[in-house]
Amino acid sequence: ANIHFQPLKQSKKANKSKTKAKQTMVFSSFASSSFRRVAQKQAIALTKNSCVPGRRFLATFPAPKLFDYATVTSNLSVTDAIESVEQAFGALAKGNVDVPMPMHIGIHETEHAGPGDCHIKGGYVLGSKTFTVKLACVSFYKNVEKGLPAGSGVFIVVDAVTGAPLAVFQENRFMTDLRTGAAGAVSLKYTTDLTSTTDDLIVGFIGAGAIARNMARAAKAVTASSSRTMKGVVFGLAGAPEFAAEMSEELGIDFEVAESAQALCAKSNVIYTQTPGSTTVLELDWLQPNTTIIASGSDQPTKQEIPNNVLKASKYISDLTKQTSKVGELRGAIQAGVMTEADVYCELGELVNGTKPGREGDELIVVDLTGTGAQDAAIGQVAWEKLSAL
Repeated sequence: ANIHFQPLKQSKKANKSKTKAKQTMVFSSFASSSFRRVAQKQAIALTKNSCVPGRRFLATFPAPKLFDYATVTSNLSVTDAIESVEQAFGALAKGNVDVPMPMHIGIHETEHAGPGDCHIKGGYVLGSKTFTVKLACVSFYKNVEKGLPAGSGVFIVVDAVTGAPLAVFQENRFMTDLRTGAAGAVSLKYTTDLTSTTDDLIVGFIGAGAIARNMARAAKAVTASSSRTMKGVVFGLAGAPEFAAEMSEELGIDFEVAESAQALCAKSNVIYTQTPGSTTVLELDWLQPNTTIIASGSDQPTKQEIPNNVLKASKYISDLTKQTSKVGELRGAIQAGVMTEADVYCELGELVNGTKPGREGDELIVVDLTGTGAQDAAIGQVAWEKLSAL
């Protein structure tokens, strides 16, 4: 009998368990359905007015502020950028900046377009409140015939918390030139003996355009407390006399015009080169011992200002090696087989951080500035802080 009754008892227990399970499933299903209905009602309530063509959400971000060229140029100067750019280079060398490789769009000359080039750069410095994306158009030389500049551009500064654009700066390369000048000042600061009392600091400029002017202003700012007296010399195929007169008056320093690049090199301790980069601009045997060359003309694979033998003979410093090896002076030396990335002494940020020494004697130093997204992020943050308060 026990043999027959035991399965029956188990069956009753099983039936009770099944009944409870069914009840639990029914309750769970009811609860899930109720939750889904509540969630759907909430979603409908939130999006009731947002399901309009062209609009995703009821809430939206304010439109970014637009700062026109006149506002930008009248409220920013290269001295505003030096400290922030220096800090950005330090962060870059520590790996604390997200900097993608620049994007380049070539606008080939046709009946309806070009010639010209477009560069897109950007970056985010860890811990900053904003990040920046920049679009810079250059070498649209046909604009000159129309009374327009050959270059233009905008900076877009974005809130690093929300991802919403805060401002669009119509800077037409003005902010780019400021951050390039600031990089030149940082380069000079860490590669030149500013404490010497035995001679003047003779700073040469090969090229006399807008970038050269910002390099001169930045050099003056960074050497203001130096024991060496800064003097300037300039050589350019166009505009050199005007450059010398204007910079002398503005900066209060002596400027002279050199008759050739060779004559300029013979006089200069520091040489800034900022030319279109279609041909090299100096030679190794023209240079004095203890010279620093700060080159900013190469930012495309087709450009080179500094001969390969000068690069090979120098303590070579890059702003960002992954860029200079592709679009900077280093690219040419690598292609010629006279240098590799292993020959790079350091990146500029390593000098800023003190992990590598700068000048250690009479060596020749070349600093290769291709322009980094870290600089754009730095000047973008400065511009936002300063102009948004107007």
